[in-house]
Amino acid sequence: VQIVESGGGSVQAGGSLKLSCEVSGRVFSRYFMGWFRQAPGSEREFVAVTSWSGASTYYADSVKDRFRASGDYGKDTAYLEMYHLKPEDTGVYYCAATKRFGTPLEQFYEYWGQGTRVTVSA
Repeated sequence: VQIVESGGGSVQAGGSLKLSCEVSGRVFSRYFMGWFRQAPGSEREFVAVTSWSGASTYYADSVKDRFRASGDYGKDTAYLEMYHLKPEDTGVYYCAATKRFGTPLEQFYEYWGQGTRVTVSA
């Protein structure tokens, strides 16, 4: 099983980035794809989770209306589009897979990527 994130980078406040999460090694059709982030010196926190179709999504209040999670099962890739970025969005972003939609709790996410770093400067 492999989950690989990409698309991180440095951006100024107000800018946007699109993260990708490529999965392989097993059938993920019954999983939902989630995103977490960890800011320097802080614990990892939930950001968003989506069904592969994007019809079902759930966001942390801090990113609601600014981020959009989606998936393309045909490409085995999930996405996190981030708009109107703020310095507090800085951190390492992780993609993870769960069978339990809507949960922000890490223990319900079975598979994790290694993360991609996002830096937002003021």
